[in-house]
Amino acid sequence: MEPILWEWINAVARWLHVITAIAWIGSSFYFIHLDASLRKRAGAPAGTAGDAWQIHGGGFYHMTKYMVAPPQLPEDLTWFKWESYATWISGFFLMCVLYYRGADLFLIDQDVMALAPWQAIAASVGALALGWVAYDRMCKSPLGRNDAALAAAGFVLLVATAWAMTRVFSGRGAMLQMGALMATMMAANVFLLIIPNQRKTVAAMLRGETPDPALGRQAKQRSLHNNYLTLPVVFLMIANHYPLVTSTRFNWVMVALVLVVGASIRHFFNSQHAGKGSPWWTWGVAAAGMLAAAWLSSFGPALPAGGTAAALPTKISFTQVEEIVLSRCSMCHAAEPVWEGIATPPRGVVLDGEAAIRRHATEIRLQAGLSRAMPPANITQITPDERAILAAWSGDATR
Repeated sequence: MEPILWEWINAVARWLHVITAIAWIGSSFYFIHLDASLRKRAGAPAGTAGDAWQIHGGGFYHMTKYMVAPPQLPEDLTWFKWESYATWISGFFLMCVLYYRGADLFLIDQDVMALAPWQAIAASVGALALGWVAYDRMCKSPLGRNDAALAAAGFVLLVATAWAMTRVFSGRGAMLQMGALMATMMAANVFLLIIPNQRKTVAAMLRGETPDPALGRQAKQRSLHNNYLTLPVVFLMIANHYPLVTSTRFNWVMVALVLVVGASIRHFFNSQHAGKGSPWWTWGVAAAGMLAAAWLSSFGPALPAGGTAAALPTKISFTQVEEIVLSRCSMCHAAEPVWEGIATPPRGVVLDGEAAIRRHATEIRLQAGLSRAMPPANITQITPDERAILAAWSGDATR
């Protein structure tokens, strides 16, 4: 029953994480849209940034934003925080269930760095904490007074961290780590700055004082960061299903490209909502970025530490391919897997003979030939030469 129980825990945790993420992203996108669509109108109350009229669900809504605070505090005040908290908590729980519990398979690659599971988990948690501290200090430094300079510095920080993570974890683990780091920054923005600043504003009003305008400016800046990080985070969280993204040679460069692509798409919609026109060039940047990522994935799997490029034989026989697959893959992809903790062959793929191997040639090419996704953590020590043989054979239409 244990494998069945963990499978259901995994499924329910994913479901909860997706639900809470939808709620958080939806409210975040809505408020950025609302903020951008505010318009100054004659006769507006003093201290307001503008108002917006909207129609939805058969009725009209009239929203007004006070730059610092309204003249008096309303009796009912809705706080938007639980969506972000629940998203991070469910996501971290899912990370514990899958990546930390299965660190030897999903987080560690002995060819990248020889780590014990506890060391990999400690490095992962430490990187999340240090990443937040570095980002927060950066925002509170003089850089924080210049949004463009802060964005550039944040971009460099994230790309440098992505490169470092690929030198510590498996490709899949590194990409998930980067998604988790950005999500941690976003949730911590809400928990440690946005909500506390809002509480300080409310407390000042209750004391009959005028709230500090800087509190609102800081919260808005972090909220905008969250808005621009959302799309890259979503991409990195689903990237573990795509080996050409996570487990090829230039996966860390793809993180940089995804940051640019996500920011470009958000800029388009933010500009539209603000009535500043439609910068269609952003879609050209997004398309170019994704094409560049696809091109980078064609360079094949990363080499092991100190490894050399594969030497491809002039002639490849199916006997060579079958020997590699049976010796490197069939311990898991068998009717009765022999790897502890795996009760059934992953995704139902059984590679126990010529017919099965030929039938799954495309999956073999993507997972083990063009990338290092399989075997997980390279537990069977497949070599670069063997990967090259699988890639060449599976890419040959005649096979």
